[in-house]
Amino acid sequence: MPPFTDLRITLFQISVPSIVVIGPGPRFKGGIANYTVSLARALDTLLTEHPEWQVHIVSWTQQYPAIMPRDFIDRKSRTDLLAGTRIQVHYLLNYNNPLTWRRTVNAIKTLQPKCVVIQWAIALQGLPLGWVARRLRKETQAEIIFDLHLVRQKEASRLDALFTRYALPAAHGYIVHALSTAAELATRFPKLSFVHTQDGTRNTQVAARPVLTLYHPVYEMFRPDPHFNIKAEKLRLGLRKHVFLFFGFIRKYKGLHNCIRAFAALAATRDDVSLLIVGESFWNTLNANSWRTRLKQSLFGFAKKIFLNRGTANDESGYNPLTLIQQLGIADRCTVVNEFVPNEDVYRYFQVSDAILLFYETATPSGVESLSYNFSLPVLATRVGHFPETITDGFNGYLADAESIPSMTNALSRFLTHPIPRANVDTMKQQLSWANYALCILRPYIVR
Repeated sequence: MPPFTDLRITLFQISVPSIVVIGPGPRFKGGIANYTVSLARALDTLLTEHPEWQVHIVSWTQQYPAIMPRDFIDRKSRTDLLAGTRIQVHYLLNYNNPLTWRRTVNAIKTLQPKCVVIQWAIALQGLPLGWVARRLRKETQAEIIFDLHLVRQKEASRLDALFTRYALPAAHGYIVHALSTAAELATRFPKLSFVHTQDGTRNTQVAARPVLTLYHPVYEMFRPDPHFNIKAEKLRLGLRKHVFLFFGFIRKYKGLHNCIRAFAALAATRDDVSLLIVGESFWNTLNANSWRTRLKQSLFGFAKKIFLNRGTANDESGYNPLTLIQQLGIADRCTVVNEFVPNEDVYRYFQVSDAILLFYETATPSGVESLSYNFSLPVLATRVGHFPETITDGFNGYLADAESIPSMTNALSRFLTHPIPRANVDTMKQQLSWANYALCILRPYIVR
């Protein structure tokens, strides 16, 4: 079966009001794919009382330049995340084929969208997304909203600023998940005026562009299993009494090297702790012996030399923090699952853990943080990005100084000596509702 065959794809409906979410569909790996699906589900649920409306996901077929040496397809998960919904998925947009950009616009036009929400999570996608947004703004009556997971990519390159300046002004409005993101948007575009709204109200009579200030909701697709045998699973994984979890793609900005060093310092003082590392090394997903992989690596490496800003630590091709485990002599305290985890197995690792580690170097709103709330896990994070907005030190987690291993070790120690009540974490979770998020987007179009 071709990789993008999907029985959910049907003929586009004519004369049916719709809302379109542009982003990676459920066949892709990663937090943005999960986010796209979760948002579409929330919109579909909210529109149950309005059966005349349709929700569509318009997905990529290929999200990045063909030379990028990485497999982005989820080949492990078995659960249909859209089961029980009316959502239609259309795999159309190929980064490398501008003809599909035009086809994507034409297809969306036939859906008669009232609103198009575009996922913005990497500036490299700014060329096709900017083109699509500009054409939709010109050729439809739809409200175009960029859902900003960030403004400019963490690994800033020479192309980032160019693509960001091209794409983002094409929107009528924006969604941000942190005040810091809203501030960066205003800084990057000083000639534009913005007005903030937390309930989704938009005034079309003013020139200022609305910025919907909404926190990243809690993923409802991942739930604890009340019948899960935590004790047996900890025994199987070789975990000790207290378990700290690092979860997600292994990227340099996520600071796994910080987690390992801070944990090693803690482990030197007590023997009842474990570090559980679960995630795929981001740049190690293809067959290294394949000539195609070697060609992609060569071309991608050449492109990085041209476009990455000199003097920055953007090239993470040699980043392998897992070697620190042996170097620091903590192999008996660490359990490593260095692979992509299918959606139906995610709960196992969160339920055996006591806290999530987010000792990031830089941060934008984190899907892993949102995921941890669904399992009532306290968060130990660095004081970067939005974390000080969502984590109250000593209440739902602990904060550490960025790049200070002693401060991070102290956060680990504080958590053990002064545990965070999980009820505190649940208080935060209640504020992060997908229903509220969807309602803010749909407020101009439906009456509740």
